[in-house]
Amino acid sequence: MTIRTFQGQTPRLGERVYLDSASVVLGDVELGDDSSVWPMAVIRGDMHRIRIGARTSVQDGSVLHITHASDFNPGGHPLTIGDDVTIGHKAILHGCTLGNRILVGMGAIVMDGATVEDEVIIAAGAVVTPGRTLESGHVYAGNPAKPLRELKRSEREFFAYTAANYVKLKDQYLADRQAG
Repeated sequence: MTIRTFQGQTPRLGERVYLDSASVVLGDVELGDDSSVWPMAVIRGDMHRIRIGARTSVQDGSVLHITHASDFNPGGHPLTIGDDVTIGHKAILHGCTLGNRILVGMGAIVMDGATVEDEVIIAAGAVVTPGRTLESGHVYAGNPAKPLRELKRSEREFFAYTAANYVKLKDQYLADRQAG
């Protein structure tokens, strides 16, 4: 029951996507090519849409959800995540927008209406408050998250490395699944 339909909406998967059997993906969700969803992660597109780009990994225990439309929040907030994003263990992403080449640290929280531009590191445990924009090229840390410093060249290179590493790992899991 990893993939679940909700109110006629069934998740759509790109090519070579890996979903761990202990994860849950439900409703109006799209996952891009070569993405991966690891054990105990929940991606719940039940009251709005979730779009996840290519080569993005959603690691163990993460929760990805939306903000539904209401009198308090007309239109709600979908969850949109770009390409080559690594979402660390137990992160929470809720009704926000993430660009490309981002590292979301373990236990980080990104809240409703927040926008994270391309090439950002969100430190472990950081809290990005509602409606906030994190500008490209920085490391953000703390609660509330604040710019810590500019990214180093090695950190910019790490985005492609970590995305490729998770593509390689999920390919190994897919191969084991086919062999078994």
